[in-house]
Amino acid sequence: MSYRPKFISFDCYGTLINFEMGPTARQIYSGRVPAEKISAFLASFKAYRLDEVLGDFKPFFDVVERSIQRTCKTYGIEYRESDAMTLYNAVPTWQPHPNVVETLEKIAPHYPLVILSNSMVDLIPYSVEHLKAPFHAVYTAEEANAYKPRAQAFEYMFDRLGCGPADMMHCSSSFRYDLMTACDLGFMAPTLIERGHEPSAEYPVERVSDVRQITTLLGL
Repeated sequence: MSYRPKFISFDCYGTLINFEMGPTARQIYSGRVPAEKISAFLASFKAYRLDEVLGDFKPFFDVVERSIQRTCKTYGIEYRESDAMTLYNAVPTWQPHPNVVETLEKIAPHYPLVILSNSMVDLIPYSVEHLKAPFHAVYTAEEANAYKPRAQAFEYMFDRLGCGPADMMHCSSSFRYDLMTACDLGFMAPTLIERGHEPSAEYPVERVSDVRQITTLLGL
């Protein structure tokens, strides 16, 4: 089956850009967290980040800061004020996953590309530059005043594009942040790019093991 969406939206961090928050945290805390606890520490940091975006909007730096502070408290680890800034400042350096740039460049002449990211207006341009493709629009949680997985973030995108979910394909490597909500909202083609970030979930999505396979779903 091939799709003909009006727009194709993508999550950015983790899906297009290699999300290295965990590896960065591992470097910061390797001398403070015992080796046998570091995996659990990083899993808690990931869980707290999700929890932090589910409430009222706050800047992404605050999300990072609050989640790493809560993780340190849970494990009785010293938190230093520089920790959150080091994590946050790493974001602009992260690079695309393999095959992402060329795939976006192949799709762009045929379909308008959109990013919907849990990011900030002054942070996302670094990642967009790394991706190189001509995006029709880039929307952030800051503009939507809400983070995914909240439907408000997606509704902001619909309003700006002047279309509904039934007109769109949405691609992400995350069920929790993107695809559960995308399915609930009725996207034409919620598409999972399988990167092993999370356990699989039984939702009606297209599944691709390689980002290049999206072109097949589009008949390109």
